[in-house]
Amino acid sequence: MILPVTDPSDPRIAGFLSVRERDLIGRDGVFMAEGEVVLRLVAGRPDHSIRAVLVSEAAARRLSDLLERLDAPVFVAAQGVMDAIVGFHIHRGILALVAPPPPPDAASLLARLPAQAMVVGLVGLANHDNMGGIFRNAAAFGADAILLDAACCDPLYRKAIRVSVGASLIVPFARVPDGTAMVGCLAAAGFETVSLSPAGDGLLGAYARAPRVAALFGTEGPGLPPQVLATTRSLRIPMAAGFDSLNVATTSGIVLHHLASAGAQPGR
Repeated sequence: MILPVTDPSDPRIAGFLSVRERDLIGRDGVFMAEGEVVLRLVAGRPDHSIRAVLVSEAAARRLSDLLERLDAPVFVAAQGVMDAIVGFHIHRGILALVAPPPPPDAASLLARLPAQAMVVGLVGLANHDNMGGIFRNAAAFGADAILLDAACCDPLYRKAIRVSVGASLIVPFARVPDGTAMVGCLAAAGFETVSLSPAGDGLLGAYARAPRVAALFGTEGPGLPPQVLATTRSLRIPMAAGFDSLNVATTSGIVLHHLASAGAQPGR
């Protein structure tokens, strides 16, 4: 299954052509994995199906132990040929087309979580760097799942996966229509929902977490919708006077560290 490629117009590697342009229009149910860490992670997950791999000659030598075990065609090209195929200089020299498992229903996903669980909720998050950073933090601090509203960007976008260091392939996620539906879904599953806002009513450090807790984050600038803040417990992170804005990925790391460290409080 190790197949040399010398012509960028080879029809066998059509799925890897013009990667950035294809990122914008989607890949009909598959996603692009980039880099050694992500490829090794995907290869170890039986719920993901690798359809094809494209690597540079240097990467092929480095990954020979893995590539020989894959049940998928592995196309190997000189660096210049690979750059011409994907449309830019790809210094990592490793790409794979992967089919993920079907996305779960949000209510079913929450119902499967343990009695003590932590969920992240994202509303209107359109930046792939922030999306990847939040998934990375969620994995680091043991979040059990992530809910996304319909306006959120795709956590399986190539850049989001790369920034998350593969965490968006590990932390289960599901979509809901909007923030109001997200709050209702969490309430039905027995979660206490807290919303993060610079104008929050309470301090994060004083919050004693419930056994099942969900922390909601909005897009930078507008933040969470007023109706979401009005129906949840709003919290804020104290900051220096004259400055009231943290990057949302940074905020998620602070919040999830607090929730993971605090643990569920007795009697809650």
